[in-house]
Parts: sequence; structure tokens; C-alpha cells
Amino acid sequence: MARRAQKRIPNALTIAGLDPSGGAGLLADVKAMSANGAYACGVLTAVTMQNTRGVFGVTALSGQDISAQMDRLFEDVRIDAVKIGMLGNAEIIQAVAAGLQRWRPAFVVLDPVMVGKSGDRLLEEAAVSALVQELLPLATVITPNLPEAADLLGEEEARTKIEMQRQAAKLHALMGPQGWVLLKGGHLEGDAADDWLEGADFGGWLPGRR
Repeated sequence: MARRAQKRIPNALTIAGLDPSGGAGLLADVKAMSANGAYACGVLTAVTMQNTRGVFGVTALSGQDISAQMDRLFEDVRIDAVKIGMLGNAEIIQAVAAGLQRWRPAFVVLDPVMVGKSGDRLLEEAAVSALVQELLPLATVITPNLPEAADLLGEEEARTKIEMQRQAAKLHALMGPQGWVLLKGGHLEGDAADDWLEGADFGGWLPGRR
């Protein structure tokens, strides 16, 4: 009897901050990856002092610490995909970008975490340009919400679906033809929470309900 081929479990890496409540950041990513059948690994970028009501402090790791975490992991574990969340500052962005260029993972999902749901800023304003220049061109897909898209572009937040499509096209141009933009529409008014997916030869709505 032929032996059944063993299914290979994908290894997914989250590069993110620690939310002690587990509602976001590295802990939430690990839960999501595990629930979807991946083996989750993590590189920590920052420790936040927060709960479900707000962020009360942030301690960022050094770029050197993050580079060391990435290098030791990649040299030992086959990483099939990377998901990037909270980075915090330009030094961390540059360290992560350099690590991605060294190790060249096949898929990179960039969630540009800039402001928490509580309204607390999680990416220094001075670091936005570094995020655009250093990481957007390395991403397979970016997943900003409407305030994050506006922040990345230096524009007013989109209020209509037409404005969403225009901003998605501008973000796609910053990434290059290989990239995809999933612009999340949950901040639009009304019951719908539709997302817009933009690629080189594709644009379409992904319907959702609030």
C-alpha cells in the first residue's frame, strides 16, 4: 500500500507589537495563523502597555534587536509568508526592510498599523515616509483602512467609494505592478463595510456588512 503523502504545514511569520490583551498585534496574529492551519512564528517590534480601553505606553525594541530576531529565525526555519503589523518608528522599518531584502520571503502582507482603535498613535508621524519608501515596494499586498490610506498618501480620508478607488490606485502606484492593495472600507458611513481590491489588471469590490 502506498504511503499517504504528508501534508506540509506552512510556516507564517508575524512581525508586530505585543498587545497584552491579545486583541491585536502579535498575539492576535498567532491565533489567526494557528486557526487557519499555519505554524506561527513571531518577531517582536514593541511592547505596548494597553488593554481593551486604550494604549498607555509603548516601548520599542531597537533595529538591531529586530534584525537579530529575523536573521536567527530565517536561517533556521523555512518561512513561507510574512505578515507585518506595528513597527513604530523609522529605525524599525529600516531593519525590517533590510531583513526582507536579505531573506526574500515569497509573500509579504503589510498591515500599516498607524493609529489604534482607541485613537492612540502607534507609528511616529516622521516614520510614514520611511514606510512608504522602504516597505511598500517589498509588499505583496497592503491592507490599510481609510485613515491609514489617507495618512500614507498625505490626503484627506476617503468618504465615498469613488474616493476609495482613487486612493487605492495611488497606493498601488507606490507599490509597483507586482503589488495588491486591499483598502478596507469599514470607516465609511452606512451598514455596508465593502473593501476594494486593486491590482495591476484588476479592481473589484469585496462586499461586507458592518
